[in-house]
Amino acid sequence: MPPTSPHGPTRDVVLVGASAGGVEALRTLVAGLPVDLPATVLVVLHVPPTGANALAAILDRSGPLPARPARDGEPLRHGEVLVAVPDHHLLLRDGHVVLGAGPRENGHRPAVDAMFRSAARAVGPRAIGVVLSGTLDDGAAGLVALRAQGGLGVVQDPADALYDGMPRAALETAAPEHVVPLAGLAGLLVRLVGQPAPQQPEVPEPLEEEVAVAEFDLTPLESDDHPGTPSGYSCPDCSGVLWRIEDHGALRFRCRVGHAWSPESLHEQQTSELDSALWIALRSLEERAALSREMGQRAAEHGHRLTASRFLERATETSEAARAIRGLLTSRAVRTAVGTDERTGERTEERTDEKDG
Repeated sequence: MPPTSPHGPTRDVVLVGASAGGVEALRTLVAGLPVDLPATVLVVLHVPPTGANALAAILDRSGPLPARPARDGEPLRHGEVLVAVPDHHLLLRDGHVVLGAGPRENGHRPAVDAMFRSAARAVGPRAIGVVLSGTLDDGAAGLVALRAQGGLGVVQDPADALYDGMPRAALETAAPEHVVPLAGLAGLLVRLVGQPAPQQPEVPEPLEEEVAVAEFDLTPLESDDHPGTPSGYSCPDCSGVLWRIEDHGALRFRCRVGHAWSPESLHEQQTSELDSALWIALRSLEERAALSREMGQRAAEHGHRLTASRFLERATETSEAARAIRGLLTSRAVRTAVGTDERTGERTEERTDEKDG
Protein backbone atom coordinates (compact mmCIF):
# COMPACT_ATOMS: atom_id res chain seq x y z
CA MET A 1 0.00 0.00 0.00
CA PRO A 2 1.29 3.51 -0.76
CA PRO A 3 2.20 5.69 2.23
CA THR A 4 -0.69 7.92 3.26
CA SER A 5 -1.42 11.04 5.25
CA PRO A 6 -4.72 11.55 7.12
CA HIS A 7 -5.98 12.79 3.75
CA GLY A 8 -4.83 9.81 1.68
CA PRO A 9 -1.78 8.94 -0.47
CA THR A 10 1.09 11.42 -0.56
CA ARG A 11 3.62 12.47 -3.16
CA ASP A 12 6.46 10.14 -2.29
CA VAL A 13 8.19 9.09 -5.56
CA VAL A 14 10.77 11.48 -7.04
CA LEU A 15 11.96 10.64 -10.55
CA VAL A 16 15.03 12.46 -11.85
CA GLY A 17 16.21 12.37 -15.45
CA ALA A 18 19.43 13.85 -16.84
CA SER A 19 21.97 13.44 -19.61
CA ALA A 20 24.99 15.58 -20.54
CA GLY A 21 26.05 17.70 -17.57
CA GLY A 22 23.84 15.63 -15.30
CA VAL A 23 26.40 14.19 -12.89
CA GLU A 24 27.26 17.50 -11.24
CA ALA A 25 23.60 18.51 -11.19
CA LEU A 26 22.65 15.23 -9.51
CA ARG A 27 25.44 15.61 -6.93
CA THR A 28 24.18 19.08 -6.03
CA LEU A 29 20.60 17.83 -5.78
CA VAL A 30 21.25 14.84 -3.49
CA ALA A 31 23.56 16.94 -1.30
CA GLY A 32 20.55 19.07 -0.37
CA LEU A 33 18.10 16.26 0.44
CA PRO A 34 17.60 15.29 4.11
CA VAL A 35 18.27 11.82 5.45
CA ASP A 36 14.64 11.48 6.57
CA LEU A 37 13.13 12.35 3.17
CA PRO A 38 9.70 10.63 3.07
CA ALA A 39 10.12 9.54 -0.53
CA THR A 40 12.05 7.25 -2.85
CA VAL A 41 14.31 8.94 -5.41
CA LEU A 42 14.84 7.17 -8.74
CA VAL A 43 17.53 8.41 -11.12
CA VAL A 44 18.10 7.83 -14.82
CA LEU A 45 21.26 9.23 -16.39
CA HIS A 46 21.78 8.37 -20.02
CA VAL A 47 24.83 6.08 -20.13
CA PRO A 48 26.18 3.74 -22.82
CA PRO A 49 25.24 0.04 -22.50
CA THR A 50 28.81 -0.89 -21.57
CA GLY A 51 29.37 2.13 -19.33
CA ALA A 52 30.68 1.84 -15.80
CA ASN A 53 27.96 1.90 -13.14
CA ALA A 54 29.76 4.44 -10.97
CA LEU A 55 26.97 6.97 -10.56
CA ALA A 56 25.39 5.29 -7.54
CA ALA A 57 28.70 5.39 -5.65
CA ILE A 58 29.19 9.04 -6.59
CA LEU A 59 25.73 10.00 -5.34
CA ASP A 60 26.13 7.88 -2.20
CA ARG A 61 29.17 10.02 -1.28
CA SER A 62 27.47 13.28 -2.23
CA GLY A 63 24.61 13.43 0.27
CA PRO A 64 23.07 11.89 3.38
CA LEU A 65 20.69 9.56 1.52
CA PRO A 66 22.06 6.09 0.69
CA ALA A 67 22.33 5.60 -3.09
CA ARG A 68 22.80 2.29 -4.91
CA PRO A 69 22.02 0.59 -8.22
CA ALA A 70 18.38 -0.43 -8.59
CA ARG A 71 17.55 -4.14 -8.32
CA ASP A 72 14.79 -5.89 -10.22
CA GLY A 73 11.75 -6.66 -8.06
CA GLU A 74 12.72 -4.64 -4.99
CA PRO A 75 10.03 -2.55 -3.27
CA LEU A 76 10.16 1.23 -3.07
CA ARG A 77 11.48 2.44 0.29
CA HIS A 78 11.60 5.98 1.60
CA GLY A 79 14.96 7.61 2.15
CA GLU A 80 16.78 5.80 -0.68
CA VAL A 81 18.22 6.82 -4.04
CA LEU A 82 17.90 4.08 -6.68
CA VAL A 83 20.02 4.54 -9.80
CA ALA A 84 19.30 2.98 -13.20
CA VAL A 85 21.86 0.41 -14.31
CA PRO A 86 23.37 0.37 -17.82
CA ASP A 87 21.36 -1.28 -20.61
CA HIS A 88 18.13 -1.55 -18.56
CA HIS A 89 15.14 0.75 -18.33
CA LEU A 90 14.26 1.74 -14.75
CA LEU A 91 10.52 1.07 -14.44
CA LEU A 92 7.84 0.69 -11.76
CA ARG A 93 5.04 -1.83 -11.35
CA ASP A 94 2.87 -2.54 -8.31
CA GLY A 95 5.15 -0.61 -5.96
CA HIS A 96 8.25 -2.48 -7.11
CA VAL A 97 11.20 -1.78 -9.39
CA VAL A 98 11.32 -3.43 -12.80
CA LEU A 99 14.54 -3.49 -14.82
CA GLY A 100 13.20 -3.55 -18.37
CA ALA A 101 15.06 -4.91 -21.38
CA GLY A 102 12.69 -3.33 -23.89
CA PRO A 103 13.73 -1.40 -27.01
CA ARG A 104 15.80 1.76 -26.71
CA GLU A 105 14.13 5.16 -26.60
CA ASN A 106 15.92 8.06 -28.30
CA GLY A 107 18.86 5.70 -28.65
CA HIS A 108 19.04 5.11 -24.88
CA ARG A 109 18.44 2.27 -22.44
CA PRO A 110 17.92 3.35 -19.68
CA ALA A 111 15.75 6.18 -20.99
CA VAL A 112 14.23 9.06 -19.04
CA ASP A 113 10.97 8.92 -21.01
CA ALA A 114 10.49 5.23 -20.22
CA MET A 115 10.90 5.85 -16.48
CA PHE A 116 8.49 8.80 -16.46
CA ARG A 117 5.88 6.91 -18.47
CA SER A 118 6.14 3.86 -16.23
CA ALA A 119 5.71 5.97 -13.10
CA ALA A 120 2.71 7.70 -14.67
CA ARG A 121 1.06 4.31 -14.99
CA ALA A 122 2.21 2.86 -11.65
CA VAL A 123 1.97 5.73 -9.14
CA GLY A 124 0.50 8.67 -11.06
CA PRO A 125 -0.19 11.56 -8.66
CA ARG A 126 2.35 10.27 -6.13
CA ALA A 127 5.15 11.04 -8.59
CA ILE A 128 7.27 14.15 -9.02
CA GLY A 129 9.16 14.17 -12.31
CA VAL A 130 12.38 16.23 -12.46
CA VAL A 131 14.29 17.10 -15.66
CA LEU A 132 17.90 18.26 -15.29
CA SER A 133 20.74 19.19 -17.66
CA GLY A 134 20.97 17.41 -21.00
CA THR A 135 20.92 17.92 -24.74
CA LEU A 136 18.03 17.40 -27.17
CA ASP A 137 14.47 16.73 -25.90
CA ASP A 138 14.70 13.51 -23.87
CA GLY A 139 12.23 13.43 -20.97
CA ALA A 140 9.74 15.91 -22.40
CA ALA A 141 7.23 13.35 -23.73
CA GLY A 142 7.52 11.25 -20.56
CA LEU A 143 6.86 14.29 -18.39
CA VAL A 144 3.74 15.02 -20.45
CA ALA A 145 2.45 11.52 -19.69
CA LEU A 146 3.33 11.86 -16.01
CA ARG A 147 1.47 15.16 -15.61
CA ALA A 148 -1.54 13.77 -17.47
CA GLN A 149 -1.82 11.11 -14.73
CA GLY A 150 -1.69 13.66 -11.91
CA GLY A 151 2.06 13.80 -11.28
CA LEU A 152 3.99 17.02 -10.79
CA GLY A 153 6.56 18.37 -13.23
CA VAL A 154 9.75 20.10 -12.06
CA VAL A 155 12.36 21.41 -14.48
CA GLN A 156 15.78 22.93 -13.88
CA ASP A 157 15.84 26.50 -15.15
CA PRO A 158 17.36 26.18 -18.67
CA ALA A 159 19.45 29.29 -18.06
CA ASP A 160 20.98 27.53 -15.04
CA ALA A 161 21.71 24.18 -16.75
CA LEU A 162 25.08 23.24 -18.19
CA TYR A 163 23.19 21.90 -21.22
CA ASP A 164 19.76 23.46 -21.66
CA GLY A 165 18.25 21.16 -24.31
CA MET A 166 16.34 18.77 -22.05
CA PRO A 167 15.10 21.42 -19.59
CA ARG A 168 14.04 23.74 -22.40
CA ALA A 169 12.16 20.99 -24.27
CA ALA A 170 10.40 19.88 -21.07
CA LEU A 171 9.46 23.49 -20.29
CA GLU A 172 8.02 24.09 -23.76
CA THR A 173 6.30 20.71 -24.20
CA ALA A 174 5.16 19.59 -20.74
CA ALA A 175 4.28 22.94 -19.06
CA PRO A 176 5.69 21.85 -15.66
CA GLU A 177 4.38 23.31 -12.42
CA HIS A 178 7.83 24.38 -11.24
CA VAL A 179 10.92 25.79 -12.98
CA VAL A 180 13.79 26.44 -10.57
CA PRO A 181 17.56 26.89 -10.57
CA LEU A 182 19.57 23.94 -9.32
CA ALA A 183 20.40 25.66 -6.03
CA GLY A 184 16.70 25.76 -5.10
CA LEU A 185 15.71 22.32 -6.35
CA ALA A 186 16.33 20.25 -3.22
CA GLY A 187 14.42 22.71 -1.07
CA LEU A 188 11.48 22.65 -3.45
CA LEU A 189 11.36 18.85 -3.44
CA VAL A 190 11.44 18.79 0.36
CA ARG A 191 8.35 21.04 0.34
CA LEU A 192 6.54 19.00 -2.31
CA VAL A 193 7.26 15.53 -0.91
CA GLY A 194 4.66 14.38 1.59
CA GLN A 195 1.91 16.60 0.22
CA PRO A 196 -1.44 14.87 -0.33
CA ALA A 197 -1.71 13.34 -3.78
CA PRO A 198 -4.92 13.74 -5.79
CA GLN A 199 -6.85 10.76 -7.04
CA GLN A 200 -5.26 9.09 -10.05
CA PRO A 201 -7.29 9.21 -13.27
CA GLU A 202 -7.96 6.01 -15.17
CA VAL A 203 -4.83 4.83 -16.95
CA PRO A 204 -5.37 5.03 -20.71
CA GLU A 205 -4.73 1.90 -22.76
CA PRO A 206 -1.99 3.49 -24.93
CA LEU A 207 0.02 4.25 -21.78
CA GLU A 208 -0.37 0.68 -20.55
CA GLU A 209 0.82 -0.59 -23.93
CA GLU A 210 3.89 1.64 -24.08
CA VAL A 211 5.00 0.65 -20.59
CA ALA A 212 4.56 -2.99 -21.60
CA VAL A 213 6.91 -2.39 -24.55
CA ALA A 214 9.56 -0.94 -22.22
CA GLU A 215 9.26 -4.14 -20.17
CA PHE A 216 9.89 -6.06 -23.41
CA ASP A 217 6.32 -7.27 -23.84
CA LEU A 218 5.88 -6.51 -27.54
CA THR A 219 2.32 -7.84 -27.74
CA PRO A 220 0.86 -4.35 -28.30
CA LEU A 221 3.14 -3.85 -31.31
CA GLU A 222 2.19 -7.20 -32.83
CA SER A 223 -1.43 -6.14 -33.02
CA ASP A 224 -2.88 -4.90 -36.31
CA ASP A 225 -4.17 -1.91 -34.35
CA HIS A 226 -0.79 -0.18 -34.13
CA PRO A 227 -0.69 3.04 -32.10
CA GLY A 228 -0.40 6.17 -34.23
CA THR A 229 -0.20 6.61 -37.99
CA PRO A 230 2.60 5.76 -40.45
CA SER A 231 4.99 8.70 -40.73
CA GLY A 232 6.98 7.91 -43.86
CA TYR A 233 10.21 8.07 -41.80
CA SER A 234 12.42 5.08 -41.06
CA CYS A 235 13.77 4.02 -37.68
CA PRO A 236 17.50 4.73 -37.32
CA ASP A 237 17.93 1.61 -35.17
CA CYS A 238 16.25 -0.99 -37.39
CA SER A 239 15.18 0.82 -40.61
CA GLY A 240 11.53 -0.09 -40.00
CA VAL A 241 8.67 2.33 -40.56
CA LEU A 242 8.13 4.82 -37.75
CA TRP A 243 4.59 5.50 -36.56
CA ARG A 244 3.64 9.04 -35.56
CA ILE A 245 2.12 9.32 -32.06
CA GLU A 246 0.45 12.46 -30.67
CA ASP A 247 0.15 12.45 -26.87
CA HIS A 248 -1.39 15.51 -25.21
CA GLY A 249 0.25 17.71 -27.83
CA ALA A 250 3.65 15.97 -27.68
CA LEU A 251 4.84 14.39 -30.92
CA ARG A 252 6.99 11.26 -30.97
CA PHE A 253 7.62 8.20 -33.10
CA ARG A 254 7.78 4.44 -32.51
CA CYS A 255 8.61 1.61 -34.91
CA ARG A 256 7.01 -1.82 -35.12
CA VAL A 257 9.64 -3.46 -32.92
CA GLY A 258 9.41 -0.74 -30.29
CA HIS A 259 12.25 1.75 -30.79
CA ALA A 260 10.97 5.19 -29.81
CA TRP A 261 12.16 8.64 -30.89
CA SER A 262 11.35 12.20 -29.99
CA PRO A 263 11.50 14.72 -32.87
CA GLU A 264 14.86 16.26 -31.89
CA SER A 265 16.49 12.92 -31.16
CA LEU A 266 15.26 11.51 -34.48
CA HIS A 267 16.58 14.56 -36.33
CA GLU A 268 19.93 14.30 -34.56
CA GLN A 269 20.27 10.62 -35.39
CA GLN A 270 19.38 11.25 -39.03
CA THR A 271 22.05 13.97 -39.10
CA SER A 272 24.59 11.55 -37.66
CA GLU A 273 23.70 8.90 -40.25
CA LEU A 274 23.95 11.46 -43.04
CA ASP A 275 27.36 12.49 -41.74
CA SER A 276 28.52 8.86 -41.74
CA ALA A 277 27.17 8.30 -45.23
CA LEU A 278 28.98 11.36 -46.55
CA TRP A 279 32.29 10.19 -45.07
CA ILE A 280 31.81 6.76 -46.63
CA ALA A 281 31.04 8.37 -49.98
CA LEU A 282 34.10 10.60 -49.66
CA ARG A 283 36.34 7.61 -48.94
CA SER A 284 34.94 5.68 -51.91
CA LEU A 285 35.43 8.63 -54.26
CA GLU A 286 38.99 9.23 -53.08
CA GLU A 287 39.82 5.55 -53.59
CA ARG A 288 38.22 5.57 -57.07
CA ALA A 289 40.15 8.70 -58.05
CA ALA A 290 43.42 7.19 -56.82
CA LEU A 291 42.80 3.93 -58.68
CA SER A 292 41.90 5.84 -61.88
CA ARG A 293 45.13 7.84 -61.68
CA GLU A 294 47.19 4.68 -61.18
CA MET A 295 45.53 2.97 -64.13
CA GLY A 296 46.04 6.07 -66.26
CA GLN A 297 49.73 6.21 -65.39
CA ARG A 298 50.17 2.51 -66.21
CA ALA A 299 48.40 2.98 -69.53
CA ALA A 300 50.66 5.95 -70.35
CA GLU A 301 53.78 3.93 -69.49
CA HIS A 302 52.68 1.27 -72.01
CA GLY A 303 52.02 3.87 -74.70
CA HIS A 304 48.21 3.65 -74.56
CA ARG A 305 47.62 7.38 -74.68
CA LEU A 306 43.86 7.26 -75.37
CA THR A 307 43.24 4.85 -72.50
CA ALA A 308 45.48 6.92 -70.22
CA SER A 309 43.56 10.07 -71.09
CA ARG A 310 40.25 8.39 -70.36
CA PHE A 311 41.40 7.16 -66.92
CA LEU A 312 42.93 10.53 -65.98
CA GLU A 313 39.73 12.33 -67.04
CA ARG A 314 37.75 9.93 -64.83
CA ALA A 315 40.15 10.63 -61.94
CA THR A 316 39.62 14.39 -62.34
CA GLU A 317 35.82 14.07 -62.36
CA THR A 318 35.89 11.81 -59.30
CA SER A 319 38.22 14.17 -57.42
CA GLU A 320 35.86 17.06 -58.13
CA ALA A 321 32.96 15.07 -56.69
CA ALA A 322 35.08 14.25 -53.62
CA ARG A 323 35.92 17.92 -53.15
CA ALA A 324 32.22 18.79 -53.25
CA ILE A 325 31.43 16.29 -50.49
CA ARG A 326 34.44 17.42 -48.45
CA GLY A 327 33.20 20.98 -48.71
CA LEU A 328 29.75 19.93 -47.51
CA LEU A 329 31.25 18.13 -44.52
CA THR A 330 33.48 21.02 -43.49
CA SER A 331 30.78 23.67 -43.87
CA ARG A 332 28.13 22.01 -41.70
CA ALA A 333 26.61 24.59 -39.43
CA VAL A 334 26.48 22.39 -36.34
CA ARG A 335 28.85 19.67 -35.15
CA THR A 336 28.18 17.32 -32.27
CA ALA A 337 31.09 15.72 -30.46
CA VAL A 338 30.00 12.65 -28.51
CA GLY A 339 32.14 10.89 -25.94
CA THR A 340 32.09 9.13 -22.60
CA ASP A 341 33.31 10.42 -19.28
CA GLU A 342 35.86 7.80 -18.23
CA ARG A 343 35.20 8.47 -14.55
CA THR A 344 31.40 8.20 -14.53
CA GLY A 345 30.47 6.44 -17.73
CA GLU A 346 28.23 9.40 -18.56
CA ARG A 347 27.56 10.07 -22.23
CA THR A 348 28.64 13.62 -22.98
CA GLU A 349 27.69 15.79 -25.91
CA GLU A 350 29.21 19.10 -26.95
CA ARG A 351 27.75 21.32 -29.67
CA THR A 352 29.78 23.98 -31.45
CA ASP A 353 28.72 26.45 -34.12
CA GLU A 354 30.92 26.68 -37.19
CA LYS A 355 30.85 29.40 -39.81
CA ASP A 356 30.84 28.52 -43.48
CA GLY A 357 34.17 29.23 -45.08
